[in-house]
Amino acid sequence: MDNSQLRDANNNDKFRSAMKLEQLQTNAAIRGIVPDALVTVVSVQWYGSEALELTYKTASGKVANELLYRHDEARLEVVEQGRPWSFDGDGALFRLVSEAQRIRLAHLFDPVLAVHTSIVDPLPHQITAVYETMLPRQPLRFLLADDPGAGKTIMAGLLIKELVARGDLQRCLIVCPGSLAEQWQDELYRRFHLPFEILTNDKLEAARTGNWFLETNLCIARLDKLSRNEDVQQKLQVPDCRWDLVVCDEAHKMSATVFGGETRYTKRYRLGQLLSTLTRHFLLMSATPHNGKEADFQLFMALLDGDRFEGRYRDGVHTADVSDLMRRMVKESLLKFDGTPLFPERIAYTVPYRLSDAEAALYRAVTDYVREEFNRAEALENDKRAGTVGFALTILQRRLASSPEAIYQSLRRRRERLESRLRELEVLQRGGQTTTILPASLPALDNEDVADLDEAPDNEVAAAEEEILDQATAARSIAELRIEIETLKGLESQALAVCRSGTDTKWCQLASLLSEIFTPAAIGHRVAEPPAPYGAGAIPPPHPFAAPEAGDLHRAPRHAQLSRTTHQHAARPPGGGRHHPWWDRP
Repeated sequence: MDNSQLRDANNNDKFRSAMKLEQLQTNAAIRGIVPDALVTVVSVQWYGSEALELTYKTASGKVANELLYRHDEARLEVVEQGRPWSFDGDGALFRLVSEAQRIRLAHLFDPVLAVHTSIVDPLPHQITAVYETMLPRQPLRFLLADDPGAGKTIMAGLLIKELVARGDLQRCLIVCPGSLAEQWQDELYRRFHLPFEILTNDKLEAARTGNWFLETNLCIARLDKLSRNEDVQQKLQVPDCRWDLVVCDEAHKMSATVFGGETRYTKRYRLGQLLSTLTRHFLLMSATPHNGKEADFQLFMALLDGDRFEGRYRDGVHTADVSDLMRRMVKESLLKFDGTPLFPERIAYTVPYRLSDAEAALYRAVTDYVREEFNRAEALENDKRAGTVGFALTILQRRLASSPEAIYQSLRRRRERLESRLRELEVLQRGGQTTTILPASLPALDNEDVADLDEAPDNEVAAAEEEILDQATAARSIAELRIEIETLKGLESQALAVCRSGTDTKWCQLASLLSEIFTPAAIGHRVAEPPAPYGAGAIPPPHPFAAPEAGDLHRAPRHAQLSRTTHQHAARPPGGGRHHPWWDRP
């Protein structure tokens, strides 16, 4: 440090040491009262000559006061007499704040800001859903019911990103089936850079405040984790645990049913009612919102507007317009920006076929067995066990519609497992022990559990089906179990006879259709690759044309006729005489 710098430092020390309490005048800017900030003097009240009460105002407008003594003079500094702003702040911080303010107001100048700040190429129906249908609704209570493949996850992400940009969303909860939680998290972060966290037991236990929902603003929760855990629902009902937006994917699972004049509310439906009261914006997403029963549909819509759909539904009396609460677009109406269809046209038709006599007899026998077992299952007092048996019989019906081999293998495995269980029960009975017919390890399923299997991975579904199908029975005693096993033996022998006969009508019909679709005559009108130029490939050996057999005429009649016509014209010279083909020439 040179002499001039030393002099400046000494002068500054003298200036600071010369600061007196008497210099605190109204409108003076003072540094040292509040850390890293200036305050403006409002008034000064002296108490003797050694102390005073300073009333000041901070930059944010807050007014406060403080007692100052002579020993406080060393930490005080008058920036400028009567000047509240010194303009000596950090320019980089000012630029950062101004840029944040510009981004906060960006939606006023870019009406589709979320599209331009996300890694997506939205389609027309996705843009109209977010910016024309959902964003103008304040508050939003809406059902998005577009067909599968329309990109409802993209629409929800655009909506969340747009509400965040407009300052209308800080806390968001997404409720979805368990198998979709990771997919939601990946899509929202990869495409929209939204860091959602998935609710887990570990996070619930490790929460610092005891309530993970209060600590996390962007949450993804599994549907059944919330609907079946009352402790988690109590955490959701904390007064401070409010949400700006709640999104429910596959919302048709939150349905109630009307049966026999009685309304049956499921745990999932109760969860939907709870979530509806905890949020300002409520979005339901489902490709199948209507199950064909208007009463059930109006119960479902009551999650969005309980007043409009209040009361028990009566046919012809209750009619409610839902056009302002939902939007549904089918695949046929989804277009690209150039007006072309997004999905190719679907043409589906049913091909009927008639079962053989043996197959029809097997179908009737298995159907009677399933119907009888269903009736016995409904008579059980245990609803969980009835649901398990009903699920097993439903699997058996699907195997019956698949093929004779499938139903035979299912009947055989079921008979073997029930015989094994019968032997165990007889041994326990001889030992004087009593136990239930169903094994204790067999899962008990209700309607919600069965619905959960639809969303489970394929390997889990297959394992559950095999375990339940082979062991679930409506028998209530050993005698009834013996009778069912004898019935299964008869069905098994009947199915084996059908398999050995070699008649599988369904497969024969399918093979015939495939042969008609993929014959050269059937695909002749389709676009194919241009043929290779002459001589480009290996020359095939000569094969004289041979007429098809009588049994093959129905497969390619047009091809045969064209081939014969071509050879006739090629073989007849202009003079009308006979002309030998090139392979018959000497």
